[in-house]
Amino acid sequence: MNSYSQGVSDPSSHSSPEMYAPAGPQAAPTISPPGSADARGPTQTVPAACLACRSKHLKCDGSSPCSRCLTSSSECVYVASRRGYKGPRKGSTANPNKRHASDSPPLASGESCPMLLGAQVGSTPLPPTLTTFNPTRTVPDSPISPFVATPMTNTLQLFRTPYLNSTNGAMVPVNNNQMPQRSIPEQCLDSFYFYFYPGHPAVLPKAEILRIAKERNIEHLLAAMRWVGSLYIEIGPSRATFFEETMRLLYAPETPKDGFLVQAMVIAIVGLDGCRQNEKARDILSDAERIAIELGLYTRPFATTHGCGNPRLEESWRRTWWDLFVVDGMIAGVHRQTNFLLYDFTADVGLPCEEHEYLSGKIPRPMYLEDFDDQLFTGEDREFSSFAYRVASIRNLGRMMRMPTSGFSPEETVDKVESYLSNWRLHVPKPKRDCLNKDGQLDEMMFQAYMINNACTIILHQPLSQLDSSPTREVTACAPHRAVASGDNFNLHTRHIITAACAISKMVTYNVPITSHTHFFTCVLTLSSIVHLSKWAAVYFIADEEDLRQQIRLNIGALNKLSSVWRAAATAGGQVKGVAQEIYRSRKAQQNNPHFWEGYTQEEIMSSMSADEGIMSEISLLPSAPEGVMPPP
Repeated sequence: MNSYSQGVSDPSSHSSPEMYAPAGPQAAPTISPPGSADARGPTQTVPAACLACRSKHLKCDGSSPCSRCLTSSSECVYVASRRGYKGPRKGSTANPNKRHASDSPPLASGESCPMLLGAQVGSTPLPPTLTTFNPTRTVPDSPISPFVATPMTNTLQLFRTPYLNSTNGAMVPVNNNQMPQRSIPEQCLDSFYFYFYPGHPAVLPKAEILRIAKERNIEHLLAAMRWVGSLYIEIGPSRATFFEETMRLLYAPETPKDGFLVQAMVIAIVGLDGCRQNEKARDILSDAERIAIELGLYTRPFATTHGCGNPRLEESWRRTWWDLFVVDGMIAGVHRQTNFLLYDFTADVGLPCEEHEYLSGKIPRPMYLEDFDDQLFTGEDREFSSFAYRVASIRNLGRMMRMPTSGFSPEETVDKVESYLSNWRLHVPKPKRDCLNKDGQLDEMMFQAYMINNACTIILHQPLSQLDSSPTREVTACAPHRAVASGDNFNLHTRHIITAACAISKMVTYNVPITSHTHFFTCVLTLSSIVHLSKWAAVYFIADEEDLRQQIRLNIGALNKLSSVWRAAATAGGQVKGVAQEIYRSRKAQQNNPHFWEGYTQEEIMSSMSADEGIMSEISLLPSAPEGVMPPP
């Protein structure tokens, strides 16, 4: 048995992940409980009073038994009114203190009220859409267990709309037992496709994966998908079981060495890296690269040879190579521990198509890197996919890492790489510049492409920026500290990194769950935070203080949210908080010196001090770095 399956504990067992409730009993639309303010509409007239209340000319609440009979231990009997019920009185106004018939507690006897004319007990089941995963739902801010159903009585409960009888509009009962309970593995798989898949869309769509699972052994792939999916929801000890199963199956003798194994390894690599199991992630990355190269995954014939005549499977193989390529580059760039091995392989595999084409199965003829590189000179009007621009963006990182350090001055080297980064930005077609697809939804591939471009800009220009990085030397969650000597004046390189850092902060504002982005966004946010904090430490009077404050706030909020899933974000967030507090204390000590403010107006002094206080109030929201970040291996 491989060493990965021996004595390895789940690397994410400490977290309380942000979660959603995929298709569990609680996934039905929110209905306010009886008696709550939200459940109450305008005052409703009770159709008829019980005989006891009617004989005493008292108001009846319509319950069975009503509250008065319950108090007096009287028999509560209803009969239809001889005058007939004519509906609610016109012009009636809502009275929040008045009890409604709909506010009555569940009937202890299981009988429905006979005065709710037209009610058909047990007639209409829940709409089927309520028992399936809906990816458009808003992600809750706090963890809620998807396996504990909302407390309900064993009897039928009457609700108001939207559960109306389709024939006569009468209220119908909803039976708690009619909602199927989804298994934990199914919920984890749904979680994988909702949160993780948009950032790394290489595997087949869910329906096709499950079909193939019946025909061949891909249990190792399903295990990796379940484990990573479990990171986003609270499932208790099952997560550790999924992790151990993934590590065992990746290296089990019976596991076939094929493209599905490479897919499983890429998923595990990203999950381990986000959980700060960096060394294990690098080991599996090395194995995945070796297997992919041995299989010839980077060659043009592989997709058609192993696609079984299925265009979608062929596209999945192309995506598998390029996603491994991107992950290899991102790990090399954000951690600075590896050298982007796959960049040196000449790959002639086709570029991936657009996501909507992949999901629909209408796969166009693939285009290739040479087509992408020659598009300006051939005169052909070709549209390349967002995935292709993501690949092109990570290639620029490879070019930067391969630039010779001898024979050129640092300025010349930086200028050469900057020309690649600028050309990429200039030639992104207009429809893709806002990271939105044709339906107005976030285009995650373009999001990552811009994220990589901005990260490259910071990595490239920071050493020459003269923006002293020493105040942020403790921020090492993603990569070792890079010493940057300070200078008397800011220069063009300073402007480059500040612009890129602001662009990264702006990326937080897209209206999608922050955890649906790739885990590597954590490290790019950390790069941006280092620049913001260095600027705050170096500049005593900040002209754009409000902008800086908002950017730090965005980064803080994003890291805080990501920390509910990824340990790397929790550690980076805690380090950013500690550095910010140290910068704040240093600035306060200097400001206490009367000579410090010489040359400043009273307005500038008050504005600077107010900005410092505002920034600190935001930074204090970050959690502290966990003491035991990783369990022992």
